[in-house]
Amino acid sequence: MSCGDPHDTECGEVLDHLYEFLDNEMAEGDCAKLRVHFDECSPCLKQYGLEQAIKALIKRSCGCDDTPADLRGKVLARIDSIRAGQRTGEPLVVSVETTVEVTVEAAVEVRPEPAADPDRAAQAAAGT
Repeated sequence: MSCGDPHDTECGEVLDHLYEFLDNEMAEGDCAKLRVHFDECSPCLKQYGLEQAIKALIKRSCGCDDTPADLRGKVLARIDSIRAGQRTGEPLVVSVETTVEVTVEAAVEVRPEPAADPDRAAQAAAGT
């Protein structure tokens, strides 16, 4: 991604290191370069805000759970694939596949929803 304006630090380089910046895993000098870039580049600042919001949402939703190793590997591989595609100018295509296992140990009462058609509702009430 590039906004088209000249910067000391290229947009692609900033976005490649965005999560390191968000996770405070960069040297202060490198952080300062990214802050300067965000001050002058609104598309990168917007992307930073989006990634920061996603990270906060994930932390709130999944902060207590351990990430399965195979899921972590798939996500990291997909991120690398997307980054490689962005560098070569390929269109971004993202698909997400999720499996959720739920155990329910409570009795649940299921009530049918009322019919939208008044005649059908009357028939249902009459048992016909």
